[in-house]
Order: sequence, then structure tokens, then C-alpha cells
Amino acid sequence: MTDLLAPLAAIVGAANLLTTPHDIAPFITDYRGRYHGSPLAVALPASSDEVAALVRFCAAHRIAIVPQGGNTSTCGAATPDGSGRQLVIALRRLNRIRAVDAANQTITVEAGCTLAAVQAAAASAGLLFPLSLASEGSCQIGGNLSTNAGGLAVLRFGTMRELTLGLEVVLPDGQLLDALTALRKDTSGLDVKQLFIGAEGQLGLITAATLKLFPQPTAHATALLGVASADEAIATLNALQAAFGDRLTSFEMMSEVCQQLVAKYQPGALPFQAPWALLVELSDSGDNTSLQERLLQWLAARGLGDGVLAQNDSERTRLWQLREQMSALQKRDGPSIKHDIGVPTSAIPAFLDACGAALQAAFPGVRIVAFGHAGDGNLHYNISHTRPGNAELFADEDAVNAIVYEQVHRLRGTLAAEHGVGQLKGHWLQRYKDPAALAVMRAVKQALDPQRIMNPGKWL
Repeated sequence: MTDLLAPLAAIVGAANLLTTPHDIAPFITDYRGRYHGSPLAVALPASSDEVAALVRFCAAHRIAIVPQGGNTSTCGAATPDGSGRQLVIALRRLNRIRAVDAANQTITVEAGCTLAAVQAAAASAGLLFPLSLASEGSCQIGGNLSTNAGGLAVLRFGTMRELTLGLEVVLPDGQLLDALTALRKDTSGLDVKQLFIGAEGQLGLITAATLKLFPQPTAHATALLGVASADEAIATLNALQAAFGDRLTSFEMMSEVCQQLVAKYQPGALPFQAPWALLVELSDSGDNTSLQERLLQWLAARGLGDGVLAQNDSERTRLWQLREQMSALQKRDGPSIKHDIGVPTSAIPAFLDACGAALQAAFPGVRIVAFGHAGDGNLHYNISHTRPGNAELFADEDAVNAIVYEQVHRLRGTLAAEHGVGQLKGHWLQRYKDPAALAVMRAVKQALDPQRIMNPGKWL
């Protein structure tokens, strides 16, 4: 297929078509190192027109396409296979902020913009783009859209699906779909942009988006609280929502095992340890003092045993670091079988009890590291020990997954709350997703991509 390289290079420029092992190395292995590929080449387009030309060429020659953003997928969604017949289209050069409309509170950006760059552009206009992820310095908006990313503020602002007003997408035949509207209301037919959000690049290649912005909050009240059980954690969430409404921006849970990891690798960083630690943040207009005083009064009335209220931005940052570093600390502690599950918030205690008991029965001494966005029902439920010596951890992965996903399914939850499906969870999706829903998805795939050139080998 080397005779195809010259026409591809003509589209993006020879310097932007990567073919040598050294040059393509950053693009062919997933974030967790589980999946490796060998593409025909890696193309780095700098415009939507170049993306469309690449896709038209690939469609004409039946070359499979793997869209790639910041390559931070934890499920292998943006990794090519080993056939040498797939073109990776990486969007890092498609990185312009096209427009900031402060009066309309919207921003239009290209898909290769990092999340941090979009946040900064919004802030420069005195506004807020609220999506916040640990990988925000490297993940890109196209990938955030393709996985319907959530993050730390879903409780108040929603996922990328709720934050998106319009999209520009290159379809599998190379047509450029211009649905880049900045409208908040439009009843002129189906909302076609929703097809591409969460589709992991299997229906088309997102090149730009118009996103919602919000007033920048001027006051924050952030507290780390200790509670005795998951039931008490959810009761605290409900009480906070009743008292503060949508001022409650974030509500995170960390198990005692998580806190032990912090104590192990960062002695003295934790002000206390409890069966569950809750990181709570309110945000509003006005000043910090007033909001913090309201939260302090509420906490005093609740009579919670352990708690720390941040008094300034430095203390707020330190409290957030306790939560944001959890994945890195767990990785430092060793490998784990990871789950990104979601259940109704009210069902979190039942899930934790039932799944913990089932895993303990199957793997006595199992070590569960559970933390996450409890305010929206999304938990990172990771298993870092199954047997003495832990030598067989990944040999136990299928058995562990079967237990976890069965409990999730029983509670009408999801096995992919915010990280997507990719290569990692496709077979589990076939087992647990409603068959009628899967049939609809396949019909849409067939209608838009009959040649099946868009990101093959993933869950569709």
C-alpha cells in the first residue's frame, strides 16, 4: 500500500504524513499500554478541508480510518490495529479557537484544541467552560465529544452532550456536515449532532464544535468530610442538594482504601481517615466568605464528625489534589482491573455492598479501590488484588468483570459511564446493552458508513 502514501502526503504536506517507526510511535499505543498497532501512516491535517480530503481518498481506496485526539483513551478507542492498512488521522494541528461569543455565552473550537486551551479561552472572556478532567492538559475536545466525557462537574453542568450546541463533522464519504449552530433551541427536525457524541469516531470524524459557556463563579466553598458509610454519603448528598440546589457543583467519594494510598505515598496530606471521605464543592457568584459561612453553618447543624473546610484557594487546591491524584497513586501502587461504571445515585450503597460481597466470595482478600463522581452515580471501581501475591490479577479479569458488570446490570446501570467502550468493553456491551438499542446503533452505522472504514475493530 506504499503507493498510497504520495497522494496522502499531497493532501497534508510531506512533513505531516508520518511513516517511520520513530515518528508514529506516540500514536500507536493506547494511554494504558494495553493496545498496540501498526498503521499505514499517521496524517496530521490542519483544516477541516484537509480532513475531508483525507476521508474522501480513504473511502475511494477502502482504507480504514482511526481518528485520534490526545490519545488519552483508557479503552483503546483511538488505537489502530496491527494490519498496516489503517490511517490514523490525528487532530493536534486542528487546534484553533474559531470564535468566542461572550454575549451568546458560546465558544467555537476545532477538535484538536486541548480541553485546557478551551478553558483558558473561555476564562479570557470572563466565562467558564466547566468540563474538568485530570487529563485536561492533553486530552482534546474531539475525544471529549467522542466519548461524551463527564468529569468533576457533571452534577451541575452535565456531560459533553449537554455542553454541546453544534458540531462540524466529516462523514465517512468525505462530506462535511455543517451543524455548527450556536442555538439553544431548534425544533427543525432531528438533532443529528447527537449521533456523533459518544460514538468514538465510528460514524464520522468531528472537526469542530460550538460549546456552551457559563458565568465564571466568583465564590467557592470546598470541604472534605468523613462519613461512616455509603448510605450516609448519599444522605449527605441529598441533604446538600436540598439546602444549596445547583450551587452544589461537585460531590466526590473516596473509600478508606483510597485514603490509605494517600497516606502511604503522601504522609500527612490527609487531615483524617474515615470509612468514606467526601469532597464537596459549592460555587456561586458573590464572595467566598459568605458561601463558606453558609456551608460551615450547615455542616455544624448536621453534626458530622470529621471535616475540613478550605479557607483559601491554596487549601482548596490541596483538597482537590487528594481526589485528582487517585488514579496516579493507584498506578504507582501497581496494576489494577479498572471499571468505569454508573448506577443511579440512590443505588450506590446497594452496588457497593452487593458487588463487594460477591467479589469477596470469589476472591477472598480482594482489594477494591473505589472512588469517583458519586453526585452523578459514576464510580471508578478498581480491583488491585485478587489472589495472594497477586501474580494472577489479569488472569482473573474476565471473572472479576463478570461479577462487577452483573451487579451493575441488575441495578440498571452502565459499564461505561465516562471513558467509553473502545476495544476493551465491546464484548461486554454486546452482552448487557439492550438488543433493540444495539440494532438501532448498527442500522445507523450501516447507513452512514456502509464500507465500515470509520474506526473499525471497536464496539460497533
